[in-house]
Amino acid sequence: MQLTMNKLKLALAVQLACLPAAAIAADTQNKDEKAVETITVRGQYTVNETIDTATGLGLTLLETPQSVSVMTAQRIQDLDISSIADAVTQTPGLTSKAFDSTRNTFSARGFDIDKFQLDGVPMAWSLAGDSGETITDVAIYERIEVVRGATGLLTGVGEPSASINLVRKHANARELTGYVNGGVGSWNRRYLTADATTPLTADGNVRARIVAKKELSDSFRDLAEEDKTVLYGVLDADLSDSMTLSLGSSYQDNNPTASTWGALPPVFSDDTPTNWDRSTTTAANWTRWDSTSKNHFVSLTQQFNNGWQLKVNLNHNKNTADTRLLYIYGAADKDTGEGLIAWPYNSEGFSKQTSVDIQLQGSYSLLGREHEFVVGALDSRQQSEVKTYAALVWPGTGNFYQWNGSVAEPAWAATPDQAVNLDTDQLGIYLATRFAVTEQVKLIAGGRYTEWQRQGLNYGAELDFGDDEFVPYVGLTYQVAENHMLYVSHTEIFTPQDAYDRNGNSLDPIIGSNQEIGVKSSYLDGALQTAFALFRIEQDNLAQADNDYNDPANNFFPSFAAKGAESKGFEVEVIGRVNESWNISAGYSQFTAEDRNGVDINANHPRKKLNLFSTYEFADMLAGLTVGGGLSWESESYSDVMTLPVSGLSYRVEQDSYVLTNLMARYEVNKQLSLQLNVHNLFDKTYYSGLTQQYNYGSPRNFSLGATWSF
Repeated sequence: MQLTMNKLKLALAVQLACLPAAAIAADTQNKDEKAVETITVRGQYTVNETIDTATGLGLTLLETPQSVSVMTAQRIQDLDISSIADAVTQTPGLTSKAFDSTRNTFSARGFDIDKFQLDGVPMAWSLAGDSGETITDVAIYERIEVVRGATGLLTGVGEPSASINLVRKHANARELTGYVNGGVGSWNRRYLTADATTPLTADGNVRARIVAKKELSDSFRDLAEEDKTVLYGVLDADLSDSMTLSLGSSYQDNNPTASTWGALPPVFSDDTPTNWDRSTTTAANWTRWDSTSKNHFVSLTQQFNNGWQLKVNLNHNKNTADTRLLYIYGAADKDTGEGLIAWPYNSEGFSKQTSVDIQLQGSYSLLGREHEFVVGALDSRQQSEVKTYAALVWPGTGNFYQWNGSVAEPAWAATPDQAVNLDTDQLGIYLATRFAVTEQVKLIAGGRYTEWQRQGLNYGAELDFGDDEFVPYVGLTYQVAENHMLYVSHTEIFTPQDAYDRNGNSLDPIIGSNQEIGVKSSYLDGALQTAFALFRIEQDNLAQADNDYNDPANNFFPSFAAKGAESKGFEVEVIGRVNESWNISAGYSQFTAEDRNGVDINANHPRKKLNLFSTYEFADMLAGLTVGGGLSWESESYSDVMTLPVSGLSYRVEQDSYVLTNLMARYEVNKQLSLQLNVHNLFDKTYYSGLTQQYNYGSPRNFSLGATWSF
């Protein structure tokens, strides 16, 4: 029945698509004059042109009926952002929390972020993000776009949280240009980055860009060292006046020393809190979490005489992880430091994904007005594999007060166990149109039909499940004045679930829906932008155990579909250039998120968050000097509930609300040379960067001093 209904929805959507298609065929005159816009950055902190991240229609941020934030190249530089996790921390409405030294969990509006995009093409994390995706360096990206809420129209499957789109750098310059940036920082940090674009033909129609980065550092944690290499190359060619080709590859290699797995045990065996020093580590000298990411892509764009545009993207991504780890847990004796348990782990694995994305975008005339239309398709195949090697002997921890990581590495089994071997396929077709009801009122309507299937082995469980679903997209905008827009939208996304009911029938997927109403404004020719949004997110069809019908003898454990979590709140953002000297970025978010029983979900992520950062560029006698500063505030958050070893009472670690203060200064010695100093956590606040049933400390006060030579 579900399949029939979805096919009916798809058929109706295709029929709706025929209306603009017929109009296109009937009226293609005057389309030669319509230029397809390409995105540019104005005002340093703002994007004032079109994006495709939310709807695929090539709308401006003002025209998009969803909350969208963009981390521009200038903000990345000013805030000294080096990883995706850093960028998420500085994005309104998003939070990042650390599992350990390699993995982070991202969240928005109470739900985990489980997907990202590369130039608009949906990509999946490897299993648990264990191949270092969340600490990926941002040196190869021009900007980072974030759409909050349910994003099923373009991403297909996932949580109703947000989608992070990483936009690659391209060779746009027709003359030799670039920069070299190097510097030092706290904990013996040393880094060097080179970024150069050059034409390869006399007319500049074929261009190349190369980005390379090397970074070495110690850590505030004992024993830990980082070794990171980033390489990227892209070739951009104008094959004709109407056709462009881009092809490129990227490579990132992380080779850390003394990687942690998990975090610090929170209580002693007498139920009292541990309060370890910030430098305390659970790693050993031999632990490591090596990860690599390789990406290859080809993109072809064809502009047609009627103003329409066809894009074809081929993307192949492979992430690998090679680990030797030690998980330390339990409760130590407060006096002797003994009693903790060490669990060794040895694995090697990969996750590779190949995606083909095709999109046709343009405008059509109907009833005397111009309307926009997009149709696209995605075919994605992902394979994940993990092999583990059992430890023949488990090491002890002894007195953890004296832990220095010198415990011997255990001997490992010669033959690995196949822990994971999964294939995940996704096929999606989407379409949308923006219909001009009047000059001021625009209706955006569309949807996506997705087929998703997963098969294989996952840590002892044989999986074979999937689903197909049609999710709608509806938005209405009203242009109150030239630079002020009211909007309302309803968006959805779905997640297949491996569950069945008491009759043995598979449960329908979890549906996440996002209702949002807001207002966006633009000032100073787009250099300054503001946004305010009220939102509500609901989940339906969440599998809950139907225990009255359990049949253990036949391994039958059914579930029923129930109302899931609900989140509601608001967000406000002010960003851009106030005048020629003053840039500002400010965002505040607040929400509640509870499950069907009224219990907070993802309580380790704060419910309230404020980001504020501003820079001022001096003139006259202080010309060339830019100073900046800001703060990040988060409300309280909590660990997962645990049981105390003595009393047996429930317990959770609490992180009180806290503020981190950051400063920066940049001095342009001349047109080519500039110096920049950043100080993070100025007042050396002690805080937890992550809470599960353990805790991770965040970075103490630290600095970075760099020099950039531009050419």
